[in-house]
Amino acid sequence: MTMTWVLVLEIFLIGISLAMDAFAVSVTDGLCYHNLTKRKGVFIPATFALFQAVMPLIGFFIAFGLGQAFKQTFDEIDHWIAFILLFLIGAKMIFDAIKEFRSPEEEIQKKQFSIAEVLIQGVATSIDALFVGVSFAATDGLKESIPNVLISVLIIGCTTFIISLVGLLIGVKVGDILKKKAGITEIIGGIVLIGIGLKILIQGLL
Repeated sequence: MTMTWVLVLEIFLIGISLAMDAFAVSVTDGLCYHNLTKRKGVFIPATFALFQAVMPLIGFFIAFGLGQAFKQTFDEIDHWIAFILLFLIGAKMIFDAIKEFRSPEEEIQKKQFSIAEVLIQGVATSIDALFVGVSFAATDGLKESIPNVLISVLIIGCTTFIISLVGLLIGVKVGDILKKKAGITEIIGGIVLIGIGLKILIQGLL
């Protein structure tokens, strides 16, 4: 079964919705990391895109194996997982920034790019995409067509990559403006990450 233009548009809009948290975190990364190269800069949106594409795919296949029982169980904890991960990263950034304020200028170490941290951010911002995949298993045009599902997750991944890249570039530009303010960018970034985590938690609890 071929995908209709209506379904493609629907998937694209889903991709934009899923990418909003990744966008905000990308802005934070661009703002805070002081040693970004082009390769590292591409790695960040590529990581978010990969997780946003893989999570729906996992959810789609799990829906056939575990079905509603899985959805109900994971629905109770997914927002807590995302909140805890983002809170820990954000709190560490704020703590490090406070230490930076108290350190002599020659001892200040700017926040450095971390693959592990970006991977954790990728997981935290893509957990909700798992349930999009579960919904694919009940969507006309997708539930009986694995090729259409693969096309859908590709659309979501590409959308996330572009939006996250834009967010990263915005963060870098703002960071350049504030780079003389020691610790300010890290505090802002930490607050933003904690705020995103709280938003995800509140949405999950409601």
